[in-house]
Amino acid sequence: MIPLLIALQFLTRLPVRLPGMPEPVQVGRSLLFYPLVGLLLGLALLALEWLLGDTSVLLKAVLLLAAWVALSGGLHLDGLADTADAWVGGYGDRERTLTIMKDPRSGPIAVVVLVLVLLLKFSALVALLEQGPIAALLLAPWLARGLLPLLFMTTPYVRAGGLGQALAEHLPRRELPWVLGAHVLLGLVFGWVALVSLAAALAVFAWWRRGLLRRLGGTTGDTAGALVELAEVAVLVALALLG
Repeated sequence: MIPLLIALQFLTRLPVRLPGMPEPVQVGRSLLFYPLVGLLLGLALLALEWLLGDTSVLLKAVLLLAAWVALSGGLHLDGLADTADAWVGGYGDRERTLTIMKDPRSGPIAVVVLVLVLLLKFSALVALLEQGPIAALLLAPWLARGLLPLLFMTTPYVRAGGLGQALAEHLPRRELPWVLGAHVLLGLVFGWVALVSLAAALAVFAWWRRGLLRRLGGTTGDTAGALVELAEVAVLVALALLG
């Protein structure tokens, strides 16, 4: 299952080794497993929450958030930081925005956005943990990574080269709707919590995709990573507000 290994290697920091350089088609087919990787990440967070037992809520929230970042290697946070710098520094210009996005250095806007996102996640986790076992730990990473294949399937990829281009050019368009639909149906076992989470994630997806099309004419790897972080925040905050 090379595509699954590619998805695990790219979206997590698990010690996954590929037998060789993957073919572009295999890279594209790895999108089929992005929701599954999100589900596995959510299950790992739920297991950690259970292992922490009666640990104080504040400490538990910090440890869960730290594990969340560590398991993903901060990949999507990096994309969010690059996107934030470029979005503000680009002054509405497409080429300037894309150029700044390639700069690995993080400016003050990136730092502010990262701090706000992590604070929102932490605060939402505290609020949810105080209510007892939380499905949000499973639903947030699951739905957020399920949005990635949807983004690549519906939005042009605007930066030549790299993994993102292989994903966009070789994504399995016929299988993806069925896979995404199956994950949505499976998630509905959580009832109204799943419906609220799905609504929040799709609202962020629609808003972010509209902004990407207007500014860039499509997506990049960094803006896709930013989508994951924004969707996770939206799910956690929505569930925390609704109690």
